[in-house]
Amino acid sequence: MADYTLSYSNNAQGWPSFYSFEPDYMRGMNSFFYTWKDGDMYRHNTNATRNEYYGDQYPSTIQSVINDSPQNIKLFKTMSLEGDRAWECTSLSTNLSVGSMLETYFEEKEGEWFTFIRSNIGTKDFKLRSTNGIGLCTATLGSGATLQVFFTVPLGDILSVGDYIYSTAIDGSGVATGTSVYVGQAVAVDKVSGFVQADSTITEPSDNLPGPVGTTPSVGDFIFFYKNTVSESHGARGFYLSFTLKNEDTGPMELFAVGADVMQSYP
Repeated sequence: MADYTLSYSNNAQGWPSFYSFEPDYMRGMNSFFYTWKDGDMYRHNTNATRNEYYGDQYPSTIQSVINDSPQNIKLFKTMSLEGDRAWECTSLSTNLSVGSMLETYFEEKEGEWFTFIRSNIGTKDFKLRSTNGIGLCTATLGSGATLQVFFTVPLGDILSVGDYIYSTAIDGSGVATGTSVYVGQAVAVDKVSGFVQADSTITEPSDNLPGPVGTTPSVGDFIFFYKNTVSESHGARGFYLSFTLKNEDTGPMELFAVGADVMQSYP
């Protein structure tokens, strides 16, 4: 864990903030705050550059939690920032999911900054609505970037180019007998001929890149697909929403409140 300086407020009767600077000694005198580092004395809050200490620049970060109706499972759909600029949400988590949003995801509307909550790339939970089944693999043709997986059932309208294809072995009663295996990313869907072309050279999305390459499924495997977790996010589901905001601006900024569009989750 990184070192930091912790401040105490007599008015709040608590510890309201952490600071990145690590002084050897500190002192308040004549309405100014002074610190000493490596034998040099510094007076704080006297220049226009925010968060620069002893020649090093640091970001501003805020950690908090949204937890109305703590006994109910909720669906957190959006996040809103009431302030003069957007922040990056470097992490958000519930007891069921994780995600993050870049600063560029936020759009200004009527003086507030809004974004819908996105899951992290590489997030994979086959119990979510982003997962949909196709059917049993009846044949395969080709390999690598031109792997074709054939079906005798209609492919439907939900499957689309860009989805990630997976397979799992099943027994005679349709129960999975093994783990799910990544096949590749769909690059073509032919509803007339009844096949999906998957590029198995495209690695599986993962937090630890590069992810694994695809594997050709066996005839009789059950094939399903998973939507892009960033663009197809349905929000974050859970009892609470914990988040971390970061801003690397060096000028003054204001952030008054953080909110979320929350609804009751009905499984």
